[in-house]
Amino acid sequence: MGETAATPGGAGPFSVFERMVAWRYLRSRRKEAFISVIASISFIGIMLGVATLIIVMAVMNGFRAELLTRILGINGHLVLQAVDTPLDDYAAVADRINGIQGVRYAIPLVEGQVLATGNVGSGAGALVRGMREEDLRKVELVSGNIRQGSLDGFASGQGVAIGQRMSENLGLALGDVITLTSPDGDVTPFGTTARQKGYPVTAIFQVGMSEYDASIIFMALPEAQLYFNSEGRAQTIEVFVDDPDAVDELRPLVEVAAQRPLFMADWRQRNHTFFAALEVERNVMFMILTLIVVVAALNIISGLFMLVKDKGRDIAILRTMGATRAAILRIFVMTGAAIGVTGTLAGVVLGIIVCLNVESIRQFFSWLSGEMLFNPELYFLSQLPAKIDISETTSVVLMALALSFLATLFPAWRAASLDPVEALRYE
Repeated sequence: MGETAATPGGAGPFSVFERMVAWRYLRSRRKEAFISVIASISFIGIMLGVATLIIVMAVMNGFRAELLTRILGINGHLVLQAVDTPLDDYAAVADRINGIQGVRYAIPLVEGQVLATGNVGSGAGALVRGMREEDLRKVELVSGNIRQGSLDGFASGQGVAIGQRMSENLGLALGDVITLTSPDGDVTPFGTTARQKGYPVTAIFQVGMSEYDASIIFMALPEAQLYFNSEGRAQTIEVFVDDPDAVDELRPLVEVAAQRPLFMADWRQRNHTFFAALEVERNVMFMILTLIVVVAALNIISGLFMLVKDKGRDIAILRTMGATRAAILRIFVMTGAAIGVTGTLAGVVLGIIVCLNVESIRQFFSWLSGEMLFNPELYFLSQLPAKIDISETTSVVLMALALSFLATLFPAWRAASLDPVEALRYE
């Protein structure tokens, strides 16, 4: 008996004895079933909270990354426009800018809004982007995603490239004629007449962003210049760089290489509102979903308080056997922390599994409900993306663990503050 009494008092912090008692309190007995239910709810709450945070943050990161890739894959990182005189030396300017280190390529463009009609009765607004064939081939997001046809002979101006969704909406197949109508046509004594012309569809692309697939038409630069009354000049030069975040460092170099006054706007200025809204939404979602973990931590507090009340007699016996207040404190901290740690680890595993299979899960629920979830017409992307950020996931794990440990301190301190006589009354 003397050896048994000495063991609790003489054992070191977090010893085998303390871990054994903490584990014993986690196991369910018939009369402690309600406490076990509270512990299970706390475990499930933390697991779901951590998993939901990881999944939502990964989807938000993937959504932003995919949009950024597609927006900047078609639109330049730096857009140049002439200030005083027409941009008729666009070829020489583009060549000089191409020589700057850090610039991937510079593309002269002619753009214009048109009404596009096909084999179905209704038409749709579209943006015609006129560029040289060699420049279009450099835009890998388009040239690398040709679903039908090819860009061979594109420079002749006898055909156009359209998006997959536009071909579906207008009922067009490869070789069909798409009719383009522009309000800026020929000037006559009776005013400006609309210009209408048909072009065969020689290529159909799919970049994965529904807005672009449904609204952009690529046309050879010489033909676009004729169509939009811009013979011999370009409207803009779009510069694609190796590092979009370092575009500010290239501004003065581009200005010197251009050798003429130009108005410059980078991708952040052109898309500031859009990406700022995404960032605000992401931060708000993080704060709201954190409340799930907080609620689960509060369940740990209530569960431990009930456990302390139920184990009043056990606390008194342990103290009588020589267990110190610190030992009692550690036992109940380990009991509550075990729920938080296992719940957090399970949440991480669940979150990663869902993130790796998020598109398959979306397709399954779409099939189950019979409705299109994550409609590309509303969310711009044709697939649900997910990109796990290691540092962000680590911060979620640390936050969940910190909340779990903090939730155990007050109930554990309450258990440790009871003396043996008071503990017997407490029960």
